[in-house]
Amino acid sequence: QVQLVESGGGLVQAGGSLRLSCAASGRTFSFVMGWFRQAPGKEREFVAAMSWSRGSTYYAASVKGRFTISRDDAKNTAYLQMNSLKSEDTAVYYCAAKRGGSVTSTVDFDSWGQGTQVTVSS
Repeated sequence: QVQLVESGGGLVQAGGSLRLSCAASGRTFSFVMGWFRQAPGKEREFVAAMSWSRGSTYYAASVKGRFTISRDDAKNTAYLQMNSLKSEDTAVYYCAAKRGGSVTSTVDFDSWGQGTQVTVSS
C-alpha cells in the first residue's frame, strides 16, 4: 500500500475547471493510479486510471474529453484536471492506487486517499 492525500477540491460554477492533486508518500513507479468519486446517496464510481510508468490512461465515458489524469514524477503526485464541469460532477473525489494491473480494470485498488469535495454549482 501507499499513502495518498488528495487536495484541490472546492466550489466551482458549471463550465469551469478544477485540478485535483494526489500526493503519494512512497514510490509510485510500479502502480496504477485511479480517481473515483462518490455523490451523496450514490455508489462510488470510477472516473479515470493511469499507469504511472507507462502513462497509459483510461476514462469513464461520462468524463472522457473533459477530464485528464496525469502525473509529475518529481513531485510524486498524480493529478486530475477537470474541465467543462457539470453539476453531475459534484461528489467527493478519491485518489486510489494498486500495484500493477491494467488501467482498464477498475477493481482491486487497495490504497485510498481521504477524499476531497468537488461541488459544481449550476
